[in-house]
Amino acid sequence: MANAKVKLGLTLPNRGVVIGATTVEEMLALAERADAAGWDSVWVGDSVFARPRLDALVLLGALAARTRRVRLGPACFSSTPLRNPLMLAYQWFCLDLMSGGRTVFVACKGQPSGSGSFEKEFQLLGVEPKTRMRRMEETIEIMRLTSAREHVDYRGEFTSFRDLTILPRPIQQPIPIWVVANPGNTRNFQDIESAFRRVAKYGDGWMTTWKTPDELAASLARIRTYAREAGRPLGPGFEAAIYYNVNINDDREAGFEETKRFLDSYYAPAKFSREMVERCAAFGPPSECIEKLRRFAEAGATTITIRLCGYDQTTQFRRLTEEILPAFL
Repeated sequence: MANAKVKLGLTLPNRGVVIGATTVEEMLALAERADAAGWDSVWVGDSVFARPRLDALVLLGALAARTRRVRLGPACFSSTPLRNPLMLAYQWFCLDLMSGGRTVFVACKGQPSGSGSFEKEFQLLGVEPKTRMRRMEETIEIMRLTSAREHVDYRGEFTSFRDLTILPRPIQQPIPIWVVANPGNTRNFQDIESAFRRVAKYGDGWMTTWKTPDELAASLARIRTYAREAGRPLGPGFEAAIYYNVNINDDREAGFEETKRFLDSYYAPAKFSREMVERCAAFGPPSECIEKLRRFAEAGATTITIRLCGYDQTTQFRRLTEEILPAFL
């Protein structure tokens, strides 16, 4: 399904304040410039102790104050199962009010293994990793319920309450909630089906990464099928977002080298092979980057969130805004 009007979002590397890739002021300034230049949205990463960074909620609050038009959200909110759902709902509703109704919550179950100290993070925060799926689902249910109504009751496996009203109310009714699902192709069918059925049941949108355009199209078709089976057919407003990386460099090999160095540092101790970088990033001259982004649009992506994989974020942003963004406006 072609989507010529795919929206581009800027993903700020808020882990960059730890690895030396950016500063707080640079990120805020880039968000302001994106707001003025026609970008659709601005996103921030999230984790707590596993991969330390500037806290997503704190940074999004600052972005709400420094921007006027762009949508704001996490790409993705991997600490969803680690945070108290009532406190998170309260904070998110305040953020939606502060931003004038521009937020998109992107629920994620987190990752209990892989790069970063995820096992230790779950242990430190007192959460059993195997409970993370249901905790994420309960958070979505609680946020939807308490954003829409007052004096509500809820009984879940991990959180229960009676006669709760959370104020202030968010401006958006209902608040948009996207669900992350990124099952690898080597996972068993049951795991893949479970992940995509969760999107079909809970999501106003879907965010993913590490997908080729063909894989994106096939996965989106499955999500739509599962949604129809659940009696919740997905309308034209359903978002399919791909989290992607870009490095613009007229020397393609130099673009690859900087992208790899950036990703190796960002996800340390993981190391990215050539194949991994080719899969998750566009690098090289603008024409090549545009072509790779267009393939995702043709596969059905409605939003592409772009993280600038370079240590000169300002120059990368300028080139992307001047040489790539116009192709999608």
